[in-house]
Amino acid sequence: MTTPEHDLSKLHIERGASSAVPGARRRRLRWLGAGVLIAVGAGGAAWYGQQAAIPVEIAAVTQAYPSQAHTLLNATGYVVAQRKAAVASKATGRLEWLGVREGSIVRQDEVIARLESRDVTAAMEQAAASIKVAQANLEQGMAEWREAERVLERSRDLLARSFVSPAAHDSVVARHEKARAAISGFKAGIAVAQANFRSAQVAVDQTLIRAPFDGVVLTKNANVGDVITPFSSALGSQAAVVTMADMTTLEVEADVSESNLSKITPEQPCEIQLDALPDVRLRGVLHRLVPTVDRSKATVLAKVRFIDKDARVLPEMSAKVAFLAQAMPAGERSARTVAQPAAIVERGGRKVVFLVRDGKAMETAVETGATLGDMVELVKGAKPGDKVVLRPAEKLRDGASVSLQTK
Repeated sequence: MTTPEHDLSKLHIERGASSAVPGARRRRLRWLGAGVLIAVGAGGAAWYGQQAAIPVEIAAVTQAYPSQAHTLLNATGYVVAQRKAAVASKATGRLEWLGVREGSIVRQDEVIARLESRDVTAAMEQAAASIKVAQANLEQGMAEWREAERVLERSRDLLARSFVSPAAHDSVVARHEKARAAISGFKAGIAVAQANFRSAQVAVDQTLIRAPFDGVVLTKNANVGDVITPFSSALGSQAAVVTMADMTTLEVEADVSESNLSKITPEQPCEIQLDALPDVRLRGVLHRLVPTVDRSKATVLAKVRFIDKDARVLPEMSAKVAFLAQAMPAGERSARTVAQPAAIVERGGRKVVFLVRDGKAMETAVETGATLGDMVELVKGAKPGDKVVLRPAEKLRDGASVSLQTK
């Protein structure tokens, strides 16, 4: 028998309000989860937006010279020594001694090489001996002439006293004149011997190769033991022993188009840049124009003389010449740090550039100076070689990640 306490038939599930409460909670939980996901997504998008690299255009801070604003014409050419010589000898012989090498500094008339000279030295000594023989002959002739004079005086005295015949006296007179004529011959013989000696001296001196002017040896063309001939006509022989140049006569020879001749005049100030010394600008002046046109290139050769001397300048160096409208003062000859105007913007009432370092844009205050051509001088804030952002956007901030813009 079932008791009321255990009557299971009375048990039932209320499906009304009690079942509605869990459903609403689940809906609220779903909306709350969606909101959290949206907030997290928005935060992640904002963080990613801050961290994503901004594509930018980059340019380099460089150097420029104030003279660029006054340049009328640019030309290219080479450094050339106007005084240059291939030093050789008129004599033919084997090179016995060479006292210079490439780069040696020599003075005018300094002996720089010597040929074998035993044969010509022997000839010179023989010529010197011939002079002594001729002088001895003259002395003998003088003695004979003095004796003939004394005999002539006695013959005259005897002839006056009629102690000798006129025929005998005539013989004495003839002997005296012959002795006097012999003296002239002996003197001429001495002159000939002296001339032969001088010729032999020249032959010996030609075996000594001397520097024709003060300069520097550029190339060494022969070695000890080589046969030197005036025109290098023999196989294996050499003509020039060394090639040298006067470094004080260095000039730049540049080709100028004939259509640009109206832009240049003699004594016009110039600025010279050498490819070997890219950071150096040397002052120059247009020395002269070669009065002919190269019809194959339609150019005229301009010779530019150096005003500023530099020991590093060497012949055959490549050079660029800027022909200026005016000479540059001393304070405007040094290089200036410049950047493109598009890299300079105003932020917070000051001029700034954005330097690119390690993929970050670093806002840097700058102080600008004069305009040099299409560039602006940066007095402070940047140095040559720095990378800057061109036309930085308003959203670009200090420390933002940047990347090189691709076109």
